[in-house]
Amino acid sequence: MPDKDLQAIQAARDLVETAHRAQSIVANFDQAKIDAICEAMATSAQAHSMRLATLAHEETGYGVPADKNVKNLFSAVDVHSYFKNLRTVGVVRDTGSVVEIAAPRGVVAAIIPSTNPTSTAIFKILIAIKSRNAITLSPHPSATRCVVETANVMREAAVKAGLPAEAIGCVELTTIEGTESLMKHKLTAVILATGGLGLVRAAYSSGKPAFGVGPGNVPAFIERTADAPKAARDILAGKCFDNGTICASEQSVVVDAPLDKEVRAQLASQGAYFLNQSQAEQLAKLVVTPQRSLNPKIVGKPAATIAEWAGVSVPPDTRCLVAEAGGVGRDFPLSIEKLSPILTYYVVNGLEEGSRLCDEILHYGGMGHTASIHTRNREAALRYGILMPAARVVVNTPSTHGAIGFSTALAPSMTLGCGSWGGNVTSDNISPLHLMDIKRVAFETRPVTANVEPFIQPSLTQSQPQSTVASVQPQVDGAAIAALVDKFLAARKPQVETSATNAPVVEPSGSAGAQPPKPEPQTMPESKPQASAPASNAGSNGHRPQAVEFVCEEDVKRAVAKGEKIYINAKTIITPSARDLGNAQEIFARG
Repeated sequence: MPDKDLQAIQAARDLVETAHRAQSIVANFDQAKIDAICEAMATSAQAHSMRLATLAHEETGYGVPADKNVKNLFSAVDVHSYFKNLRTVGVVRDTGSVVEIAAPRGVVAAIIPSTNPTSTAIFKILIAIKSRNAITLSPHPSATRCVVETANVMREAAVKAGLPAEAIGCVELTTIEGTESLMKHKLTAVILATGGLGLVRAAYSSGKPAFGVGPGNVPAFIERTADAPKAARDILAGKCFDNGTICASEQSVVVDAPLDKEVRAQLASQGAYFLNQSQAEQLAKLVVTPQRSLNPKIVGKPAATIAEWAGVSVPPDTRCLVAEAGGVGRDFPLSIEKLSPILTYYVVNGLEEGSRLCDEILHYGGMGHTASIHTRNREAALRYGILMPAARVVVNTPSTHGAIGFSTALAPSMTLGCGSWGGNVTSDNISPLHLMDIKRVAFETRPVTANVEPFIQPSLTQSQPQSTVASVQPQVDGAAIAALVDKFLAARKPQVETSATNAPVVEPSGSAGAQPPKPEPQTMPESKPQASAPASNAGSNGHRPQAVEFVCEEDVKRAVAKGEKIYINAKTIITPSARDLGNAQEIFARG
């Protein structure tokens, strides 16, 4: 093995071992000290944001320094603000019968990409320390210098606030062998892998718990009721931001036929250049290799530069290249994820046909990541969301900004899980919640006696004697069960839960974390309200409000709109998405 690889392996081992020792100290910090350290790091990253953005651009050649500065500030300000009040130490939830206690995981191995190096490093350091872990970063070889400097900036501020210096480490000699050694080290507790498909697969095959992310071949569907000028403006804003280096950026525009003419005009007037067939073929030869993979040379480069390299003459102020495509797949090279200001363009007839094509685009390299839709019809947005194999379906906003939680109410994150569609362990936006283990202290709620009846009739086998069968059969009162069901259904009609999450549920005392200010959402006609009893129960005549039996996300939204509280107790069933939204809005009260 070459000396460089041996040195990288040894460096990775040393960093993990020192990080492990430091983490044993960090694990004993109280909430106030952890929060003070994170505040210091976020403030320092904010102060150095533009300098780090410039370093990233100069070292990698990708993107736009001003846009990279926005990403750095998003990680340092928005992410920190959203989670700063989240409890990550000690008891984080107490229902009376179950007490949840947060525990750190240990040493986090963080793989940093070249496309978003400094912003991803800021993000991963913050969420790792917030959850009382230590972290060792392994940057892409082409972004080592700027990631090392980012780690230095945050470490210096953290040490002044009381963090052991070894709790934040960064590999300076980067090789594949060194990164593999980091991921497989016996003291590495969990991996945060952001990078190419091969690297993510290596993380999952390391034998360690890993949060990997997949590619994002994002389709943007413009449905026939959409505001065409805004849709065009949003799509170009997302596609051209940092020259398309964020995986959540739009890759294809799918337009409902009645809006085709207007959308073309709007895109052209806002800086998009439509290629003819010959020009599109020339571009495809540059962008896609003979092996049908993306040419890394064009990643994060300006549209005019890419056009010049392809031998295509475009106006110097061209923001984006648009190529019409006849289909999706290997025979249509530009239908892949392009990570540059290039869009493919399709025309369809109606929501169902558009959804089928968007599904096909996602299957060609973007499964589970993100899809977007522009529409004034809420039902169309929900129908599209049901049909898309994507963890994030953003509506009337740039997909780049919507998916990471910049322009939506999603948890702000620079690491986006793609779920089982994309071969990932989660479909969540990764947060400090994913870097904690939750211990549950459960008190007895049902006394156990020798004659206690089981909740569920046990499975019977032919080998069991008849006497045993008779003795274990519970006495079920069918009429009583039917009466309970009728009473429940009479009180509320079934509702469709529109979102779900597999994230661990952590309900902090008080606020779940102050969210950064969000832009006003795009106005759309509301669906006709269902005639169901609201989950919120404000009580009357001075009596203590009664707790509800079940809460879904729509119940929380209605309560927020009406300015009401939802009263719950230990027996209330709350869906994960309802709990996340309710905690964020401080909508729950004990009945």
